[in-house]
Amino acid sequence: MIDYHSLPSDPGCYLFRDDTDTVIYVGKAKNLKKRVGSYFSRTIKDPKTEAMVSTAADLDYIVTKNEVEALILENSLIKRLQPKYNIDLKDSKRYAYIHISDGPYPRIHYAREKTDAGEYFGPFVSGKDRNHVLHVIKRAFRLRSCKKIPKRPCLRYHLGTCLAPCAGAVTEEVYAEQVSRAREVLRGNATSLVRTLESDMNDAAQAQEFERAIELRDQIDAVRKLSERQAVERTKEADEDIIHYRIREDVVYLVLFSVYKGTLGEKQEFRFHFQSNAIEEFLVQYYGENEPPTELVLPEMPDDAVIDYLSLQKGRKVKVTVPQKGTKKDLLDIVDRNIETTFFGGEEKVNALGKRLRLPEPPTVIECFDISHHAGSAMVGSMVQFRYGIPDKSNYRRFKIKTVEGIDDFAAIHEVVHRRYSRILKENGEFPDLVIIDGGKGQLHAAEDALNNLGLRIPLISVAKREEEIFIPQFPHPLPIKKNEKASLFVQEIRDEAHRFAITYNRTLMKKRIRDDRV
Repeated sequence: MIDYHSLPSDPGCYLFRDDTDTVIYVGKAKNLKKRVGSYFSRTIKDPKTEAMVSTAADLDYIVTKNEVEALILENSLIKRLQPKYNIDLKDSKRYAYIHISDGPYPRIHYAREKTDAGEYFGPFVSGKDRNHVLHVIKRAFRLRSCKKIPKRPCLRYHLGTCLAPCAGAVTEEVYAEQVSRAREVLRGNATSLVRTLESDMNDAAQAQEFERAIELRDQIDAVRKLSERQAVERTKEADEDIIHYRIREDVVYLVLFSVYKGTLGEKQEFRFHFQSNAIEEFLVQYYGENEPPTELVLPEMPDDAVIDYLSLQKGRKVKVTVPQKGTKKDLLDIVDRNIETTFFGGEEKVNALGKRLRLPEPPTVIECFDISHHAGSAMVGSMVQFRYGIPDKSNYRRFKIKTVEGIDDFAAIHEVVHRRYSRILKENGEFPDLVIIDGGKGQLHAAEDALNNLGLRIPLISVAKREEEIFIPQFPHPLPIKKNEKASLFVQEIRDEAHRFAITYNRTLMKKRIRDDRV
């Protein structure tokens, strides 16, 4: 069961994955929590959506600054990942650009693809906004839009909306100056043009030309949208990595966004113990195995030696930027927001569970066990670990059952729990704050017996699938926790992840056994 209750209410993109961790659907949302939650409502869905939801085993998401960026990011991810259930959008064309051509009297028009020389602005996700912008620029600077300069002036010349190089009414220098101003507006420097339009709008309103005033108002809105920088997909040639991190309790939580030719390529998450120069050591190790980008955007400047190392790895100078404002600072803030939601978004769930179980401290580290088999064969155990409410896949473990014959889930649970914590005892490792067992009272008592044999006193619960009842060793009846409470939903999320991990391992072993039998 996918727990969407813990998702943030920010705009962004969500990615459904199947039990092989393959992305099967990418969507965008103005509110991630509400949008993803709608997939699990009781309303009837179309067959494709039903199939997608039934196949989905996991969920990932990326927070963006606004819905526009979410839509552009969605388009980028779909074209790169080609998810199974994104048929319609995957086959669509890219959003349109505004194009100013090269030549002595450049043409302004919209284009779907970058096939001709000149400068492109966009992409624009709204055709209405794009048409408004194009209309405003054409009228404000009176640039031509015809494919070829005609031999005779057209209607736009007679209406005074074109400088009309076809009529010899403008010099090349004056026309070039107007093109330069148009480019500045399209790059986001629209302040002066907006002031002019606002003045015209006020004059029209005072003259009771309300339709004209409304038209100007719409044009102002369209021009202002040009300054809404699209921080996820930008028209530029350089590749860049954007890295941000936070340090909490001697642990570094780091997120890296890779942008290729202006398009988000991937989001990577890292967690490692903090030590002196940990961030610079990360840069050296990571870019020792991966080619450094043309530009690296960071929250603080690394040592000069690290920059020299990156440049040596790249084979040319790597630019390192620590932005204080502007588009790159917005991008850095987006990465920081993703750290918050990725690593620490689960703290509310952890606190709720700790409170309902009456634990002295919230269970920061939780481990959950499950058993899977196929009619008694290929019996395996799984253990997943959640840290701060987030899956810590680096600490997942799989077990081949060694001491159990036939179908005996109780004995299998006893074996994997004993093996897991006897090893931690031997290695003087970290014990969890809570252990969860997938099953009822029988599995719970088997796990309790394994812990007792090791002399361990770790808080222990089990969750039974049918009614999602939660048991503890001390009481014969389930705890009075409703299955739709936040604490119970969190337990179900952890249990479902352990179940998915166990089934995946069981299927892997079964496929291997079938292949071996055929040889």
